[in-house]
Amino acid sequence: MERHVEEIEAELVRRLLAMGGLVEEMIRVGVAALVEGRSDRLPEIHRSEEQVNGLHLEVDERILSLIARFQPAASDLRFVMAASRMNADLERVGDQAVNVAQNTQAMLALAPGDRLLLDVPRMAELAIAMLRDALDAFARRDAALADTVIRRDDEEDRLKKESLYELVRLMQADVSNVPGGVALLLIARNLERIGDHATNIAEEVIFMVQGRDIRHPGQTAGAGEGL
Repeated sequence: MERHVEEIEAELVRRLLAMGGLVEEMIRVGVAALVEGRSDRLPEIHRSEEQVNGLHLEVDERILSLIARFQPAASDLRFVMAASRMNADLERVGDQAVNVAQNTQAMLALAPGDRLLLDVPRMAELAIAMLRDALDAFARRDAALADTVIRRDDEEDRLKKESLYELVRLMQADVSNVPGGVALLLIARNLERIGDHATNIAEEVIFMVQGRDIRHPGQTAGAGEGL
């Protein structure tokens, strides 16, 4: 039975990494379309979203099958819980990548001189790197690498705040900057949320490997009982 559990777990890892590769490319294509002014690339993102959604359902089914057939315990159960939460996070990253594409489409409808970029390309690079390292940490069961992902989330938040302040300044200075500024702000928010999901995945890796739940520092399990 143990060998069968290991085989199913290995297949779940492959499926989750495949989802991760797809959503990573979706983010990259969306931001490249913005920087290069190429709306013709955006349909790629919607095609990839269909694959991501299919994998999302497949992983859910495999997890349910694993629980029903083998009733995993201890570290195997932590793996199952982490995989289930990661599956949800990756599907949501795909949703955010679609939002990036939609907001990029709005940006590209503006005159070229009205387009703003600010730190958005840097935010995209950081979000992609965080996601890639979180998935690598999962595949390698590397809690130390997962911890580096969590610490980088502050940088993503800083870049978003700086972009917000600069966008507000530009929009106040010239009302013609408002349409592009709003679209870019939405893209920055999408990228920040992708960084949040990468952080969630890293937290799940630490839970899977070490059995520590660090999602809510200072809280203990059962703190909400009786409410």
